[in-house]
Amino acid sequence: MGIGDKISNKTEDFGGKAKEAAGSATGNQELENEGKADQAKASLKDGVEKVKDAAKDIKDGLTK
Repeated sequence: MGIGDKISNKTEDFGGKAKEAAGSATGNQELENEGKADQAKASLKDGVEKVKDAAKDIKDGLTK
């Protein structure tokens, strides 16, 4: 996974946590849910990148 992808996913995750906290603090359920959704998207993207990395490692191992 590229460093840019890692940064992007972490930024999205932290932004989601901030939205969730702000929504919780203000009683804004929509904002809180949006924050949770942002965190879930970031987690999913991170998982996909890890699968890509594992597949690349396997491919590299087979071609050496």
